[in-house]
Amino acid sequence: MATDEVLTGSAPVRESRPAGANSAAAEPQPARVPRLPSLTGLRFPAALAVFAVHASMPIPSLRLLADDRTEFRLSRWFDQAGGLGVAFFFVLSGFVLTWSARDTDTATEFWRRRFVKIYPNYVVTWVFAMVVFASASTPTHVAVANLFMVQVWVPSYFTNFSVNSPSWSLAVEAIFYLSFPLLLAVLRRVDPRHLKYWIIGAIAAVWATPAVAYALFPKTPLVPSGQNLSVSANWFSYVLPPVRMFDFALGILVALAVKHGRWRNIGMIPSFLLLAGGYWLTFHVPFLYGQRATMIIPIVLLIAAAATADIEGRFTLFRNRTMVWLGEISFAFYLLHYTVLSWLRKALGTEMYSNAAGISILVGAAVGTVVLSWVLYSVIEAPLVRRFSRSLRAKAA
Repeated sequence: MATDEVLTGSAPVRESRPAGANSAAAEPQPARVPRLPSLTGLRFPAALAVFAVHASMPIPSLRLLADDRTEFRLSRWFDQAGGLGVAFFFVLSGFVLTWSARDTDTATEFWRRRFVKIYPNYVVTWVFAMVVFASASTPTHVAVANLFMVQVWVPSYFTNFSVNSPSWSLAVEAIFYLSFPLLLAVLRRVDPRHLKYWIIGAIAAVWATPAVAYALFPKTPLVPSGQNLSVSANWFSYVLPPVRMFDFALGILVALAVKHGRWRNIGMIPSFLLLAGGYWLTFHVPFLYGQRATMIIPIVLLIAAAATADIEGRFTLFRNRTMVWLGEISFAFYLLHYTVLSWLRKALGTEMYSNAAGISILVGAAVGTVVLSWVLYSVIEAPLVRRFSRSLRAKAA
């Protein structure tokens, strides 16, 4: 998803001068926000995790493997990979937008940049999905709701995940973007010494949401994915924007803590190990807890560790040119991959494949999606961002 406000560049911030300095020196001088390319590089593995969960779904419109045992084993292994990827992107959005926030920016200019970055790709992939497979099974009112990013406001599984299934998370991100100027203004007022308590509170809220969902929402009807989970509980805990706002706010708070030097960094390797442990834990807790709660602390630790490594100039595997490029096209990859998988299954007909052949086809689908993502990024996303992300007034200023 699109969270790269200045990850591969830097943006001006303001630095105050001591009282009593001469008038020339007293003028605010531009400083530079440290670049965080490792966070750009981390975006592609997160998008690939979402690809993995869809590629392993044992449903007719996606399944390629003939062997039931392998198919359902892969489905079990990657069952919560989508939850991992989405939670990572939501926290990352809050962190990156806070890190790159400009003191002189206006809400209108910020919303303009986000709209130009997000919506053209969203519309192109909506049309692609409708042409390839979705128009045959999607009611008109649902398709229109999806196009205008309001599909996440009703407890309906087939509405929430309609047309291009991953697009629901962009509808949630849109609410984040609308609220960000006000939310940042409020959280910036928190005493840096107290940020740790706010971070703990946000993490506690993430853990509380599945408990509330299980306690208060009906047990039926069940989601069609085979989980013993009601549609309304899944909607409240996983999809509803105000609930997912805790993930986004957590990213904002952690970015502020890092900026103020109030963050205790544990490093990327320990963070990855904790994330692996959090993912293992998803197999041993009720499903809604595994969607994000068991992994939220390691996600926060990893994002902060990658940012700290970039600030301090230390080596990471995600700062090289290839990973940064993959990260830059990852938003397009995220939006395209489900439709590519659906088109591929449709094009191949009803034939099922051996494990080796099926996995080879899926690897090819991932590579093909990367190529299509590069085209979408180069032809639509990057040119429109360059041309329209700033108003004429902002360019003049």
